[in-house]
Amino acid sequence: MSPPDPTPPQTSAWTDAVLAAAITAVDPAYVGGTWVKARVGPVRERWTKLLRGLLTADRPARRLPLPVADDRLLGGLDLPATLAAGRPVAQAGLLAEADGGLLIVPMAERLPTGTAARLAAVMDTAVAVVEREGLALRLPTRFGVVALDEGVEPDEAPPPALTDRLALRVDLTGVSVRDLDVPVPTPAMIARARTLLPEIHDPDDAVEAFCSVGAAFGIDSLRAPLLALRTARVLAALAGRDHVVQDDLRAASRLVLAPRATQLPAEPPEAAEPEQPPPPPSETPPSEENEATRRDDTTPREIVAEATRAALPPGLLAALLAGQGRRGQAPAGRAGSSRMTRLRGRPAGAQAGMPGGGARLALVETLRAAAPWQPLRRRETAGAGSRVLVRRDDFRIRRFIHQTETTTIFAVDASGSSALHRMAEAKGAVELLLADCYVRRDQVALVAFRGQVADVLLPPTRSLVRAKRSLAGLPGGGGTPLAAGLEVAAMLADAAARRGQTPVLVVLTDGRANIARDGRQGRGPGEEDALAAAKVIAQAGLSTILVDTSPRPQRQAETLARTMRARYLPLPHADAQGLSTAVKALAGGQR
Repeated sequence: MSPPDPTPPQTSAWTDAVLAAAITAVDPAYVGGTWVKARVGPVRERWTKLLRGLLTADRPARRLPLPVADDRLLGGLDLPATLAAGRPVAQAGLLAEADGGLLIVPMAERLPTGTAARLAAVMDTAVAVVEREGLALRLPTRFGVVALDEGVEPDEAPPPALTDRLALRVDLTGVSVRDLDVPVPTPAMIARARTLLPEIHDPDDAVEAFCSVGAAFGIDSLRAPLLALRTARVLAALAGRDHVVQDDLRAASRLVLAPRATQLPAEPPEAAEPEQPPPPPSETPPSEENEATRRDDTTPREIVAEATRAALPPGLLAALLAGQGRRGQAPAGRAGSSRMTRLRGRPAGAQAGMPGGGARLALVETLRAAAPWQPLRRRETAGAGSRVLVRRDDFRIRRFIHQTETTTIFAVDASGSSALHRMAEAKGAVELLLADCYVRRDQVALVAFRGQVADVLLPPTRSLVRAKRSLAGLPGGGGTPLAAGLEVAAMLADAAARRGQTPVLVVLTDGRANIARDGRQGRGPGEEDALAAAKVIAQAGLSTILVDTSPRPQRQAETLARTMRARYLPLPHADAQGLSTAVKALAGGQR
């Protein structure tokens, strides 16, 4: 069977997926692996089965369970063998077992950042280090990772620490089972490519081409050009060549650089060309001469740039043209922050401590802590026999990660004639945020301050009907008791934190306070009390956003935001949709 063509006339997602499987199978650790965006189904099963079929017997494939303990991931104490032998016995972890092959990570979008950091460290150093429980191990291992991403939302993705080290990115979300009838490589081709790979030669300026094109397309990772060059070498080996050609550069750009693009390269300024004398007559027809000259003069940088631009997905290309690339985007918002607890949540290992008061005994971890000391303790204790001697310092208790809810508290300035328009925006933004609460389990509260006081118009809720009813008859006008509004919002945030929730405070105001906390009128007392209330919010460490609603942003609101250590967001012409989007982006970036 002939090798797969790296540049078919019309490359499909499945064709690129098959090519990515072949590249990964040649040397998984060399290219890092593949990030596969696909839901569970026959298409993904077909791809994983194809990849496993291309791996030889010396290339193991291990599946990473979630969650996974450090001793299973990196290695650690073999508890049954240790208790039987009466001395510490080590066992290798999943990463050492995957040496030379692949580690398959299902539901990679839910991979904890700590686990991803450990994977990345071992991938960089090719050594799994274990120094705990009386053990000191260094287990050499080289492996690649296949990250199976099942995320639906745009912000659901594997941790960047892992995906940055994976050369290939495959999107199978739009592939049907009817599209799977394409030629596939054979294990013999993979074995031959593996033999040729160390002998591959690169063009002199291939590295410079990948680096410059990566910078032009907004790819800020220094690993991307290196992974693209390695991919081009593997493609040459799959084709049976000992050197990289233009087709390999194009395919590597399509598979590695194009999915990472965050911007379109700037167009060079047009310069006036000096007049040239007419060329001498040539025996070669003009069309053939131009085509031959163009082929000869095409540099690797031009090849890589054209291939990268041509491979941009239509949706991404439209977003980049509109200036909405992925750079700088914050997550759209998830349920609140993660907290370590001893009572409930997702298991997250163990820690030293005595059971009781709701804390649960971690039996295996307790025995694991006691096992290395058994020979010494049996010598100290006559007649201990085969009993396991456990001391107070050995006890371990369970730890859990509890995902808290987020309570977004709007403190809205309803004073003055301009507040009528801003209140309509606030109402719309609250309703838009509530529409997402069913997915993210957020709660929303609304505080309005006008006249002499601040009122809680909407206590923390995720009920859309209740919110609309509470917001319907909100009046506007009067003075600006900004200090009272900040104090009431801070009290709601403190109450939410005491309930185990994560408060996010959003203040909509122009910052021009004219009512003091005791009801006195005047800008001096009003602004002084407002700054004092802002200092209390800063000391509480609340995640706060201040939206300056004045037609022309002034220093008062910016000074207030700086005092309360809040994000300052001037939006003189924002609508409800823009306000909701900005709040979700900024709040997601602070969590």
